[in-house]
Amino acid sequence: MTMTVGQRWVLALTSLAGLMIVLDALVVTTAMHAIQLDLHASIGALEWTINAYNLSFAVLLMAGAALGERYGRRRVLATGLTLFSVASAGCALAPDLGWLIAARTVQGIGAAAVMPVAVALLSAAFPPDQRTRALGFFAATTGLATLGGPLVGGAVVQGLAWQWIFWINVPIGIVLIPLVLTRLSESFGAARRLDYAGIALVSVAAFGAVWGLIRGNESSWGSAEVVAALVAGVAGLIGFVRWELRTAAPLIPMRFFTSRAFSAGNAASFLLTASIFSGAFFFTQFLQVAQQYGPLGAGLRLAPWTVTLFFVAPVAGKQVNRFGERPLVVLGLLLQAIGYGWIALIARPDLPYAMLVAPFVIAGIGASMAIPSAQSAVLRAVPISGVGAASGTYNALRQLGGAFGIAVPAAVFAATGGYASARSFTDGFTAAIIAGALLALLGAAAGLLIPAGTPAAPASARADDAAVPALPSTR
Repeated sequence: MTMTVGQRWVLALTSLAGLMIVLDALVVTTAMHAIQLDLHASIGALEWTINAYNLSFAVLLMAGAALGERYGRRRVLATGLTLFSVASAGCALAPDLGWLIAARTVQGIGAAAVMPVAVALLSAAFPPDQRTRALGFFAATTGLATLGGPLVGGAVVQGLAWQWIFWINVPIGIVLIPLVLTRLSESFGAARRLDYAGIALVSVAAFGAVWGLIRGNESSWGSAEVVAALVAGVAGLIGFVRWELRTAAPLIPMRFFTSRAFSAGNAASFLLTASIFSGAFFFTQFLQVAQQYGPLGAGLRLAPWTVTLFFVAPVAGKQVNRFGERPLVVLGLLLQAIGYGWIALIARPDLPYAMLVAPFVIAGIGASMAIPSAQSAVLRAVPISGVGAASGTYNALRQLGGAFGIAVPAAVFAATGGYASARSFTDGFTAAIIAGALLALLGAAAGLLIPAGTPAAPASARADDAAVPALPSTR
C-alpha cells in the first residue's frame, strides 16, 4: 500500500511502542531464576513480579482508552511511554523485591495508557481499505515481541544482568517520546466519563483474589489474611457487576454477557491465557533450575512452543469462516492440555531436552489455534458500535487470566515442591503443569458453549473489527 510520510511515522512509532509493551510482559520469564537468586525471592514474590504488571495493565486498560479519547491520544501515548520508561528505570534500580514489584505495577499503568491509544491512533491514520494491512504490520511487530520475549530476556540476563531487561526500555523511551510529540497529529474520540467506581471495584476483586491465592500456602489457607483477601475479592466482583449494571457509563458493558458467544469466548480466552502464562512462568524455570541450562539456553529451547504462533495462528484465523469458532477453540485447548499433560508425565531433572520438543509443539499449535478463534467469537457477538468496548473487555480479561494462571499453579507448586533441590522443584513443577493442563481443559469446556455455525459479518463490521483489534497475545 502507498503511505504518506505521516502515516509511515504513525505506523513506525505505534508499532515500536507496542513492541516494547508486549516484550515486557514476557521478557521477565527467563530472568525469574536470576531474580530469585539475587533477591532471595520466594515463589510468591516471584509471582508478583509478573502479576503486578498484569493486574495494573488489565484493570486500567479501558481507562487508558477513555483518557485518550477525552484528552488526546497522542498526549496520552507520550504520557504512558514516559511513565513506562521511568518505571523501567525503577525496576532496574530495585534493591529488593518490594521495590521491584512496585515499579512493575507502575509499568503496567503506563502500558495500559500506551496500548489502546496506539491502536486507536493507527486506526485513525489509515482509511478502511488500508487499515487492515497497517494493523497487520502492528500485530506482526508485537508478535515478534511475543515470540522473542523469553529469548531476549535470556540473552540479556546471560550476557549482562537481569537489571538490563529493564534498562533497555529507557533509551527506547527517550527516542520515542519526542518523536511521538513532534511527528504524530493529535487525535480525539467521543469523550466518555471515566468509571472510577468500576475501576476501584474491579481492582479490589482482582487484587483480593490473587493475593489470597499467592499467600495461601505461606500464611495457611485458613488464616485471617487469606480469608479476608478472598472474601474481599468475591465482594469486589459482586459489587463491580452490580455497579456496572446500574451506571450510565460502564467500564465493561454487562449487557454483552447476555450473548452466549461473547461470554463463552471470553471465558475460553481467560482460561487459555491462564494456561499459557502458567507454562511461561514454569517452563523457563524448569529448564534453568532442574535442567541447569543458562537463561539464553532456556529461551532458545522454548522456541518449539512459541514459534507456532507465526505459522498456525494466521491459518487458524482463515479457517474460522469455514468451520466456525467452536471446533477450533475446543480442539486448540484440548491440544494445549495434551501437551502440558505429556510434559507433566515425563518431567524429571535428567530428562533429555529432545523429549520436550513434541509436547511443546503440540501445546503451541493448540494455543495458536484457539487465540484467533476465541477473539473472533467475542467480536462477532456484538453490534458494530460495540466492537471497541468488546475488544477492550476481551483484552482486560486476558490480562487478568494471565495473573490467575500464575497464581493458581504457583499455589499448587508451593504445596508440593520448592527450590531446595532439582528433585523438589520438579515435583512442584509437575503438579503446577497439571494445574495448567486442567485450566486448558476448563477452557475447552467453555468453548463448547460457543454457538455452532459461521455467521457472516457484514463488510462494515469487518472494517470496524480491523479498526479495534484485540491486543496481541502476550504468550
